[in-house]
Amino acid sequence: MKSNLLKQICRRWLEKYGPSRWVQTCAVAGLAAVMAVPASADIDLVFGTYAADKPSTTVRKFKPFLRYLSEEMANILDEPVKIRMKIAKEYETGISHLANGDVDFARFGPASYVTVKERNAGIEIVAMESKKGTKRSKGIIAVHRDSEIVSLSGLTQQSFAFGDELSTIGRYLSQCHLIDAGVTSKELSGYEYLGRHDRVGSAVGEGRFTAGALKESTFKKLVKSGVPIKALFEFENVTKPWLAASDLDPEVFAVMRQVMLGTTDVKVLGGIAKDGFIEGFDADYDFIRNAIKNSNKF
Repeated sequence: MKSNLLKQICRRWLEKYGPSRWVQTCAVAGLAAVMAVPASADIDLVFGTYAADKPSTTVRKFKPFLRYLSEEMANILDEPVKIRMKIAKEYETGISHLANGDVDFARFGPASYVTVKERNAGIEIVAMESKKGTKRSKGIIAVHRDSEIVSLSGLTQQSFAFGDELSTIGRYLSQCHLIDAGVTSKELSGYEYLGRHDRVGSAVGEGRFTAGALKESTFKKLVKSGVPIKALFEFENVTKPWLAASDLDPEVFAVMRQVMLGTTDVKVLGGIAKDGFIEGFDADYDFIRNAIKNSNKF
């Protein structure tokens, strides 16, 4: 990156003063660049996301991959790359961090991507998480393990736990499927937004709500840990995008994408995207945009 700066300086002086002063000019420019930029300068990046589960769980999940990402990017860029995390407690805060440039790149849910893209059109998709080579994952509407309800229409006059008010699975998609089943907010006896997916599953397991919407991975973890819930309804969702802030250096963006799309080591990918990453496009999230609009009928 420092070499690119030097080339730009030399080219501009060459255009202005001609070939006769090229050597002298580049020498001066090179000295100035070296003096202005320490040889050991690091590329410092801030990764942002929000805690869809416990914040401590979120940190443990991302730390190994971010360490790998920084090491691989450093090898390609031939400069030290440092990445630190900025975990927001709420979706809205995390979205604002990326929209305002407080973080350099982030991992969001689909609805949060749609929201942040509306606020800052310069946000770009670095890559999407792959699910067995596809761009689809699952959401779950769960009920208590002993529940006798067998369909979404059976939730009439029952209570429902949603996730965050900006959650793809925890709100928008689940509300659309409830609407299709003839169940709106008027037909429910009550509902609340609990924020995190794990809180939704636990609340249903404790009997505080008849049903709730949460992502499949959290549902499976809760069931494995003994929380008495079962799936009433499964639905498709788009996999999560990794996003770059509008002012992220283009060279850093390109290298980040290169590393992510080329990563196949399951140990490195861990619980983030065990099937790796795939190229993503804004149009991949059009059906989420439609879901957000349709949820207004809830």
